[in-house]
Amino acid sequence: MRLLIVQYAGDYREAFERFAEGKGETYYAQKYSVDAVAEIGKLMEEVTVICCFTAEPYDRVLANGVRAIGAGFQGKIQMKNLLRLIAEQKPTHLVLRTPIREIFQWAIRHKVKTIATLADSFSTQGLRNKIQNYWLASLLNNNQIEWIGNHGINSCLSLQKIGVKPSKIIPWDWPSTVTPDFFEPKTLPVGKKTWNLVYIGSITESKGIGDVLEAVAKLKAKNLSVNLKIAGQGEVAEFTKQAQKLQVSDIVEFLGLLENNRVVHLMREADLVVIPSRHAYPEGVPMTIYEALCSRTPIIASDHPMFQNNLKHQENAMIFSASDSTDLAAQIEKLLSDSALYESISLAAAEAWKRLQNPVKWPLMIERWIAGGEENRQWLLEHALSSGLYNSRSE
Repeated sequence: MRLLIVQYAGDYREAFERFAEGKGETYYAQKYSVDAVAEIGKLMEEVTVICCFTAEPYDRVLANGVRAIGAGFQGKIQMKNLLRLIAEQKPTHLVLRTPIREIFQWAIRHKVKTIATLADSFSTQGLRNKIQNYWLASLLNNNQIEWIGNHGINSCLSLQKIGVKPSKIIPWDWPSTVTPDFFEPKTLPVGKKTWNLVYIGSITESKGIGDVLEAVAKLKAKNLSVNLKIAGQGEVAEFTKQAQKLQVSDIVEFLGLLENNRVVHLMREADLVVIPSRHAYPEGVPMTIYEALCSRTPIIASDHPMFQNNLKHQENAMIFSASDSTDLAAQIEKLLSDSALYESISLAAAEAWKRLQNPVKWPLMIERWIAGGEENRQWLLEHALSSGLYNSRSE
C-alpha cells in the first residue's frame, strides 16, 4: 500500500530538518504532525508528502522514512504539474489536507481510496461561492471519497451546510500540550498607564491587520495608551507603511515569526489578545483561539461565522463587527474600563476551551481508515457529525 498526503502549504522537509537541528516549532503541534506522518508510514509500504508551495522543487526520502516532495510552486498552483506529480506516485490511498476540486476529481476518476483532513470553512455568500460549493459537495459525496475530516465542529457544520453528507464528516482536533489549568484567571491591573495588545497569525488584509492598526490609531486619538505586538509572517512591509501613515508606528511592533513555545506566554503577558479575521478569510478554528483561552488573557474577536458558538460576547470574549475598526476600538475600550467584565471573561476561558475539545485526532482518523474493517468503520461512524455526539456543542 502506498499512501500519498497532499498539502497546500507547510514544507514537510523543512520542518523535519529544522527539528533534526534541535530548533523549535513555528506553529502549534508542528512536530506532532511531522512525527504522526512517519508513524502512519509504518502501516504502509511507502508514505509520501507533496507540499505545493515550497521555496524550491525537491524530491527526497528523509531519515524518518517519509518521502517528501516539494512542488516548488510560487504564488499559484500549476494544476497540470501537480496532478502529474500525484499520478507519478501511484497511490493506493490518498489524503488531501486542502480542498482542491481537481485532485478529488482525479482520485474519483482513477478509483483511488481517498479521505480529506481539512481545516477550512466554506462561505455561502455570493453566487460564485455557491456554485463552487455545489461542485465541491458533489465530489465529496462521491463514494470514492470515504471520509471528510475538518478542524472543529463549526467547520464541519459549514461542510454540511454546503451539502456534504454529515455521515461522512468527522470533526478532528489537535492534542492539548497546554491547558487553561496552567494559569490562574486574570484581573484588570489597577492604575496601569499603557495596555498591551497582541495579535498572532498571518499578516494579511483578510486577517484584519489593517482593522487593528486603525483601531489602535482611534484609541491613541482618544488618549488611551496602548501598545500592539504583531507576530507572524506576511505583508509586513505594507502594514508597516500603514502604521506609519496612521502615526502609530511608535506603538506597533512587528515581531516576525515566533517559535510556537513562545506564543501562549506572549499572550499571557498581554492584556488583550486580538483575533480580527474578516468574513472573507476561510477560518477553520484558528489555534490562536485555543492558545488565547489557555493563556486566560481576554479575547477581542470579530464576528466571523466560524467563531460563533465558540466565542460569545461578554461571556468568554468581546465580539466586534468584522472589518469595523471603530467597533473594534470601542470593544477594547469597554473591556479595559470594566474590571468585573475583564475578570469574568478570563474566568470563563477554561470552560470555553473545554467546549472546543474533540476526541478525534487526525492521525487516528487516518490510521482507522487505513486499517479498514467493520470495527474501524463503525468507530469512524460513531465520531461522525451525524452521530449526535456533538449536538450539545453546536447549539
